[in-house]
Amino acid sequence: MGKIIAFCNQKGGTGKTTSIVNLASFFALAGKKTLLIDIDPQGNASSGLGLDKDSFENTSYEIFTQNIPPERGIYHTKIRYLYAIPANPSLAGAEIELVQLENREFRLREIISKVKENFEYILIDAPPSLGLLTINILVASDSVIIPIQCEYYALEGLSRLFQTLDLVRERLNPDLEIEGVLLTMADFRTRLTFQVIDEVKKFFKEKVYQTIIPRNIRLSEAPSFGKPIYFYEPLSTGAKAYFNLACEILKEEIKGVYDGEESIRQRVGSFDTQERNSADPERIRLY
Repeated sequence: MGKIIAFCNQKGGTGKTTSIVNLASFFALAGKKTLLIDIDPQGNASSGLGLDKDSFENTSYEIFTQNIPPERGIYHTKIRYLYAIPANPSLAGAEIELVQLENREFRLREIISKVKENFEYILIDAPPSLGLLTINILVASDSVIIPIQCEYYALEGLSRLFQTLDLVRERLNPDLEIEGVLLTMADFRTRLTFQVIDEVKKFFKEKVYQTIIPRNIRLSEAPSFGKPIYFYEPLSTGAKAYFNLACEILKEEIKGVYDGEESIRQRVGSFDTQERNSADPERIRLY
């Protein structure tokens, strides 16, 4: 049965979507059957995996609002073992439609319960807000990863996120845990970065991941090519950082990913030759 992890921070620009896309790809490279569910109306996680989010008949919006079986919205990505439920801007209207439904906070949990036995990990990209979509995500999840950028306003607004987490635990999902706190966009040339790292570690203590994601131009470029960082620039510092983070979260060494330049070149090249994301993408066959 899959472990369900939400990536959540209502503050935008924290590296949330970059983190979920790259961790999902490394989980899949580790041989873990992984499902990424995009619940952000911007659909950046979908496009970051090379999915044409406007070409899919069923997205997270249709599954949320039209009682479509979730397996009809699960698609292969170009990476073996990695599947996705994409999102597009239509999802922005889902919050209004959900308000009218009974047990609206449990909608996503009911959807995921139908497919979670088919995956080892289910990663959910939350929108940068604390509305009904995010509440659904927190109710459906086992734990949450909180990305925090190493900048001046890093801790601003986190109190509201923790109030929301406490309310969800109290009323809707008592088992929800903090999986970890992820420091992103670290510029180790500046004193501010080290000050923010110290403050975050004082506040969250052992929940802070040892791996810190650096500010890296290749990480910024990769989404415009529709590729996770490993398939864009596998030897970049950003790629190595997310590889180390995936090993830290999985608590195991991921073998075979960095086992020689020729092997890396072949694996990276296979991403460009895969044709699973055409206008009529092949759906996963769960049953």
